[in-house]
Amino acid sequence: MKLIFRNDIVALSAESDEERAICALLGAADGHVFRLHCMSDRGFSLAEIGPEAEARRAPLNIVRGVEPRFALISNLARTPFELEGERYASIEGFWQGLKFSDATRRRATARLSGPEAKKAGVAAGLPATIIHGGATIATGSPAHWALMHMACRAKFSQHAGARTALLATGERWLVHRVRRDSRTIPGAILADIWMRVRRELRGETDLS
Repeated sequence: MKLIFRNDIVALSAESDEERAICALLGAADGHVFRLHCMSDRGFSLAEIGPEAEARRAPLNIVRGVEPRFALISNLARTPFELEGERYASIEGFWQGLKFSDATRRRATARLSGPEAKKAGVAAGLPATIIHGGATIATGSPAHWALMHMACRAKFSQHAGARTALLATGERWLVHRVRRDSRTIPGAILADIWMRVRRELRGETDLS
């Protein structure tokens, strides 16, 4: 079988009766979306997701194991951004840092990303309130979630890679389903924030 890769398109050309039979079977999946898995430099596999129209609407779970092209959407990803004059290495560093009343601890947490940032917040426990901008905010309240929206907006507006990843989700419904849901920002709330920012980046809503 002859393989041609040109203009971001992989084309296969059958050269035997057996290969033509394989192409005929694949023809039944015309218009379907597949996920490519490269096992080695000697072969790969294609896993069918489904018809394109359905695949584009299939919920996308943004977790650590999400496919690489969407990985920068995650709060844990190292996606430096600036917010209110402060620099953050990740959304997780921002969010966990809010638990600390001490400015030095907040700044230290702001430099972290990945599991390291998540672990840093464990030391602070789960305070009933947090202080931000001089205001006392109840943990897990809509005002608390508004800070996440503000930080995510800054991240996706400033970090080109993260913005590309978010916009690449198209019209798919985003979810954040993990084994143990957050008590401060449930997965449904976080996913809704990502989708709201996605609409904002497309100009469908006002960024102000």
